[in-house]
Amino acid sequence: MSNISTKKSTQYIIGIDLGTTNCVLASTPSAIPEDEKGEISLFSIPQLVNPGEIAEQKLLPSFLYLPGEYDFPKGSTTLPWQSERSQVVGELARKRGAENPSRFVASAKSWLSHAGVNRTQAILPWQAPTEVPKVSPLEASRLYLEYLQETWDYKQSQSGSEARLKDQEIFLTVPASFDMAARDLTIKASELAGLHNVTLLEEPQAAFYSWIESQGERWRKQVKVGDLILVCDVGGGTTDFSLIAVSEEQGELMLNRVAVGEHILLGGDNMDLALARLLQF
Repeated sequence: MSNISTKKSTQYIIGIDLGTTNCVLASTPSAIPEDEKGEISLFSIPQLVNPGEIAEQKLLPSFLYLPGEYDFPKGSTTLPWQSERSQVVGELARKRGAENPSRFVASAKSWLSHAGVNRTQAILPWQAPTEVPKVSPLEASRLYLEYLQETWDYKQSQSGSEARLKDQEIFLTVPASFDMAARDLTIKASELAGLHNVTLLEEPQAAFYSWIESQGERWRKQVKVGDLILVCDVGGGTTDFSLIAVSEEQGELMLNRVAVGEHILLGGDNMDLALARLLQF
C-alpha cells in the first residue's frame, strides 16, 4: 500500500475501483457513532449514454472516445458541470467506440502495467491513424479519475454540500501484482487529477476485507490458525492471486498477506477476444 499525503479530517471515506472495464465509487461517512454500523453507498455516476442524453449509472465504463469534428452534433456532449469537452468518457464512449474503434481507448489499465511500452507517451488508441489525437495510458487513467471527481463534486454542490472529492480520504484499488512502476503511475494519475489524499489498496485484499465485513464476527469461526486462504480476482484485464495466512498473536487471530501471484495480463478482455476468434473461424 502507498500513501501520498498527510491525512486530515474528512467527511467521507471513499473507495474507488479504477477497473480495466468499469470504474466504481463508493462512500461512507468518516465519523460514525460507536453503536452504529457505517453504511456504504454506491455512487450513481451521471454520464452520457447517447448524444445529448445523460443518465446515472453505478458503473462508469473505463472507455474513452476521441471524437472527430463530425462525430457528434454540436453541443450534444455538453455536461451540466462542463461545456463541450474534447473526449467522451463512459457509456457513450463504449457505444461509439464499438462503431469506430480507431478513435476508441480501452484497457488503459492494462497498458499502464505494460513494461514494454512508454506508459507516459501518447500511444492510444494503439495503431490509430495519424489524424486521430492520442493519449497516454497515464492520461487516460487521469481522465477517468478526473471524471469521477467532477461528477462527485457536481452532485455534492447540487445537494448543498461542500464535501469535494479532493478533500476526502480515498482508497484506490490496484492489482496485487502491479509492479512499483504501475503503482507509481497510478499515484501520478491521481495527483494529476487533483487527488492527493490517496492510499493504494490491493484488489484481492479489498475483496477479502469485504468478505470479512459481510460475515461479521462469524469469520473467526470459519478460519483457524495455520489456514492459508487463496483469493482469486479475475478482472477485465488481469487475473490476480493473493495468499493470506491465518496466525495468532496474543490470543487474537491475525491475517497476513504472504504471497502474490505474478502479473498475468489475462482477463475478460482476453476471453472476449478468444471467443471472437473462435466464432470467426
